[in-house]
Amino acid sequence: MIGMILLSLALLAGNALFVAAEFAFVAARRHRLEEMAGGGRFTRFVAKSAATGSRQLGLMLAGAQLGITLCTLGLGMVTEPAIEHGLEPVFAALGVPEAFRVPVSLTLALALVTFLHMVVGEMAPKSWALTHPELAAMVLTVPFRSFTWLMRPLLWSLNGLTNLLLHAFGVRARNELATTRTPRQLAMLVGESGRMGLLDREEHDLLTRALRLEAEGVERLMVPIDKAVFVPASAGSQQIKHVAASSGHLRLLVGEPAGVLGVLHARDAVLRPEATAAELARPMPRLPCVTQVPEAVAALQDARAHLALVTGGDGTVIGMVSLADLLGELLDTRAA
Repeated sequence: MIGMILLSLALLAGNALFVAAEFAFVAARRHRLEEMAGGGRFTRFVAKSAATGSRQLGLMLAGAQLGITLCTLGLGMVTEPAIEHGLEPVFAALGVPEAFRVPVSLTLALALVTFLHMVVGEMAPKSWALTHPELAAMVLTVPFRSFTWLMRPLLWSLNGLTNLLLHAFGVRARNELATTRTPRQLAMLVGESGRMGLLDREEHDLLTRALRLEAEGVERLMVPIDKAVFVPASAGSQQIKHVAASSGHLRLLVGEPAGVLGVLHARDAVLRPEATAAELARPMPRLPCVTQVPEAVAALQDARAHLALVTGGDGTVIGMVSLADLLGELLDTRAA
């Protein structure tokens, strides 16, 4: 019985793995995986493996479907009978008539397996993969692609038969999702949607400005680092409040232009008057000067930051940019 339970858990975990992998490889953005390939050795390995898998989407989906089918059949063949046989003695001890024991046990076993299969094996891994597609693809790429490598001959055969069937109906199978659009194509779609009345004027203008900003980097909006307001790392509460009052800025950089330690808010000096500026400093995200405005906004929002450092081609800090200025440019309004 214990062996059956362990086998059932393994099949349920396998089903969850294949479902998560299926949605992760579909939803993951290849350029983000390729960007992650610049990290450490292990990160580089799994990111490259995931990016390769995203380029073989037809094979990956076939592998996921095969794995899901095998795990589902296994749950039906192993788990349901195990639960059913485990419940029959319980009903016998409870005095349930013998004629009702098998159908009641079978119904409860089917309901329990269906519930676990849908929630644990399907819905939960799907939601996780769609929420963090790149992370899910990197976490699952090694076991999932190992399975597809072992099953490659069978998957090629199944894919070939599927393509022949689709060809008979005039459908040409594709191995990748055709989702890429150039800014010019998107601008034409937005313009046509506005002309047909599918977008109101405000939405049309917002999308048009966003597309125009696709080709512009944050360097145009940054404040040069030598003009930013700094407080020394050793500054105390009184000096921080004095610099904030004299400059009119509540968020101050800590350190010096040649070595930025982070950023602090003037209220932190009030809440923690015994701390120095270095102790109050929080890390700042860094954006290459060629980062586009929409991407910069997303990066700051992900980091829950209001300021970011802008770096040049050699990685040197050349300026800073605020979320307010980025949003103001994106929405065509200037923050006060």
